[in-house]
Amino acid sequence: MSDLRRFCFSCDLKEDSQLIKEYKEYHAQGNAWPEITKSITDAGIIDLQIYISGNRMFMIMDVDPSFDPVKKSKMDAANTKVQEWEDLMWKYQQALPWAKEGEKWVGMEKIFQLGW
Repeated sequence: MSDLRRFCFSCDLKEDSQLIKEYKEYHAQGNAWPEITKSITDAGIIDLQIYISGNRMFMIMDVDPSFDPVKKSKMDAANTKVQEWEDLMWKYQQALPWAKEGEKWVGMEKIFQLGW
């Protein structure tokens, strides 16, 4: 049994083909700001992938035992470069209809796994 944990989240992009294209460019291989990828790995995130269908995104995040979502939120809030990135990404993103106030990426509930 692995010590890794997995979190899955969803978020929508604005339904605008140009904005979706730009968002994809920001996330293309080698284009994410190095301060952002460092903040991700510094938090104990081992792997993070984002998939898209239409304007709906799905994020898979594998984390090591040191990862703490509350600590990550505090680290992000104190990091001016992360805040700059998050502000920029809101140009492209929109909250899911059922998201709480100010919530961007909404946690997903696992309802199936092969071999249960």
